Amino acid sequence: MNCPLCGGACDGADLVPLLSSELAWLWQALAATADRRGDESLTGGPAVTVTVPAEPAQRAAAAGLIDGRPLEPGQSRRVSLEGLTAAVAVRGPRLTPGAVAAHACGRRLAVKARRRAQQTAASDRIRIHLESSAADLPHHVRDLVGPEAVFTRLRTLGWVTRLLNTPDPAGLLDQALQVAAQLPPPGRRIDRRLLVPGNPHALDTGVLPALVLALTGSSGAPARSGWARLGVDCDDLLGGLIITGITPRGWRIPPGATLTLPPRELAHIEWEPPETTGTWVFVTENPSVLAAASGQSLAQGSLVTPRVICTAGTPSQLECEAIGALSDTGWNIAVRADFDQAGLAHVRALLAAAPAAVAWRMSATDYLAAIPEGTDALHLLDSDAPWDEHLVPAMRKHSVPVYEEGLLPALLTDITTGAPGSFAP
Repeated sequence: MNCPLCGGACDGADLVPLLSSELAWLWQALAATADRRGDESLTGGPAVTVTVPAEPAQRAAAAGLIDGRPLEPGQSRRVSLEGLTAAVAVRGPRLTPGAVAAHACGRRLAVKARRRAQQTAASDRIRIHLESSAADLPHHVRDLVGPEAVFTRLRTLGWVTRLLNTPDPAGLLDQALQVAAQLPPPGRRIDRRLLVPGNPHALDTGVLPALVLALTGSSGAPARSGWARLGVDCDDLLGGLIITGITPRGWRIPPGATLTLPPRELAHIEWEPPETTGTWVFVTENPSVLAAASGQSLAQGSLVTPRVICTAGTPSQLECEAIGALSDTGWNIAVRADFDQAGLAHVRALLAAAPAAVAWRMSATDYLAAIPEGTDALHLLDSDAPWDEHLVPAMRKHSVPVYEEGLLPALLTDITTGAPGSFAP
């Protein structure tokens, strides 16, 4: 029988004399040593130091197990594990000090240490497998993966643990490496749908595409940007920018029409210049702002055409660059997003791509004017809002996000009048 406490070391043993209450102190000390050393048998190694109890019955019970001079109350004694192993073996041929301690404490010993050792061994197998397989990759892919550093990168990103939690770590890793092997050399491109033969949607979502991007050092950006860095074209017809009031060069668009420019069009976008240099374009995160501005303009018959670009969430690098290209054509650009961690990141990305743009109604004053009741958890860095040094402290103090809809009346006024009412350069 395979005992759950000692793995079967107690088979055929007479444990009753060893499990008396008078010996509990000794086995508890042995159990603590086993946990610390990661050795559940304790048949050898350095002696274990114990403190002799004051009770005569406890000392008498241990006298036959601890060799040497008589046991004195309170003294420290070193217990030879080899001698203790021989003593307990009298009660069972496979019995060990650790097995007796496990039964005395009612639990398996050294579980955490054994689990750590198992995880270390499993991690080592992934490292060896990765380094061996990466050596067979094409040279230009090997430069991306970096066999010497890739395991460290995966471990830092949490991917080693994530792999070990999958049903087939080696199989998933092999799949990712097979995809990486199909990546094009510099100067060439490939459609992402061709990277997994016979399965054009294998890399649309899920753990496999995320692992490929992590392996190649391309996981720190939006997925589309990461693939673009690798020379991989994603579907370029979905996503993009929703616009009204601005027109690509040479396009004929009905006045007031709203349209979506997909990534395919944004890749080489050229904008019509404004009729008057310095006319403002308003960039927003949420489609509700563009819809409200367009609807209000139609309802009121406004003479000012709303000029709004909506990123509909996180802007890709391509979208940011397309917005930045407006500056080169003579437009003034005002950018904004929600007052939360993601929204601040969106604004930073847009300002980096369009250095002449301004943060539109994204100041501490604007935030404080719109904060709702209630609390939330905002985790912000001091550097998250470089356009206004007071914004992050204000958001930390109130710890509640403010969404663009909360500022809608002011935003619509700015769009309608054609100039941002509050901005930071």
